[in-house]
Order: sequence, then structure tokens, then C-alpha cells
Amino acid sequence: MTKTILITGTSSGYGKATAELFLARGWTVVATMRRPDPTVFGDAERLRMLPLDVTSDESIAALIAAAGPVDVLVNNAGLGGVGAFEAMPKSMIRQLVETNTIGVMAMCQAVIPQMRQRRSGTIVNVTSSVTLGDFPLAALHTGTKQAIEGFSGSLAHELAYYGVRVKVVEPGYAPTTRFGANAIVPVEDLLPGDYADFARPILEAFANPAMTTKESEVAEEIWNAVHDMAGRLRFPAGPDALALAQAR
Repeated sequence: MTKTILITGTSSGYGKATAELFLARGWTVVATMRRPDPTVFGDAERLRMLPLDVTSDESIAALIAAAGPVDVLVNNAGLGGVGAFEAMPKSMIRQLVETNTIGVMAMCQAVIPQMRQRRSGTIVNVTSSVTLGDFPLAALHTGTKQAIEGFSGSLAHELAYYGVRVKVVEPGYAPTTRFGANAIVPVEDLLPGDYADFARPILEAFANPAMTTKESEVAEEIWNAVHDMAGRLRFPAGPDALALAQAR
């Protein structure tokens, strides 16, 4: 029987790569994005594209009703934010928390009942390698992702009794994803006063990292997490994430 995976945030980046990998390996994929774009995947078989705003209870409820039973949920949708924390407007703080933290929790709440009743299912929460080290200019982003790390560990224990598995995938730095295309406010606007001198070498390192993570590496690690039966919780993805995890 073909299994079904529901992935949030599939318009680009890790979500798109993950959808393509699971499609290529015979799964049915429910790909979600705020504004579905049929050109993202073309005429792929076994693909359903549905709208989703993870900050809206109504949108989540409509998605779950339309998607039907799912074997795997991948919480990938997220926003980025780099800059001096003191300069971040409260609206930006709320938006990142609503999307990266509360949105993930809300999606978990939405699928847990069906998985618990079936006594099977897997939830994969995509966090970030910022949870593996202390990174300057990433305090807000780190906070939203660290919350999901702790949440996932506890939830894994809570749902194991019902045969539902919870996993965490921790992608390394990919210039085209979280901190770039998904940033709410350009970093230049979040460096007040004399932060520029402090931030310059950090931003140069972001622009020319020694190691970067490929989207395909994250998709492959999500595949590994979905198929893990050994009780492993965390899956660092990409060479920089692996190095951080090993150092830790």
C-alpha cells in the first residue's frame, strides 16, 4: 500500500526537495504552501497540492479535512531572522514564534488524533543547526527552534505508547533557505548603532561558509528519520550540522 506524507512549506528549499524525493520513491505526497503554485512540481503523479497557513487554525483544519489520513507529517515551514535582537520589532518576534514554534505545535495537534487512533505514524520536525551551537545574530531564530527541540523530545515519549514516532531533523546552513529567502526583515535593517563592525565578519562567514548543506542532504535525512526504527530522536543534516553535533 502506498503511504502518504504531508509536508509543510514545499514551495522551495528543503520542503520541495523532500517532496520530490518521496515522490521519486513511490510515496503519495501532500505538498502544502501558502499559495499553491502548480509550476513548482509540474504534473507529478501521486501529488496533491493544498493551501496552508500554519498560523491559522482555520487553514490547518481545512487542510486536515482535505488531506485525509496521513502516515507522516513533516513540519518544514519556517521563517528566518538574523540581526541584533535589540533591534527586532515585536511584530517580527511574534511572527517567527507563531510560524516556527506555535505553527509546528498546531500541526502536531492536528494530526496526532488520527495517528493515535491507528497506533501508527511519524512526525518529523525540522529545526536547525543553530540548536547545536551558540550563534551570534541568531538569538530569535535559535529560540524558536530550541523550543521545538525540547517539545519534540517530550512529545516523543508521550506518543511512543501509542506507536507514534517523533523525530527531529537539524539542517545545517544553506544560503538559499531560512536566513535568505525566508527572512522577514533584511539583516541590514537590524544592525543599529555600532553593531555593523561586530556583524561584518559574521555576515562574511555566512556569505562564504566553509561548509554548506545541500537541500538534497536534508531531504535524505528526513527519509532516514521517517524510516528509523531504533528510537533515535535527532538527525543532523549536512556536513556543518554533523560537525556541530559531533563537537557537542
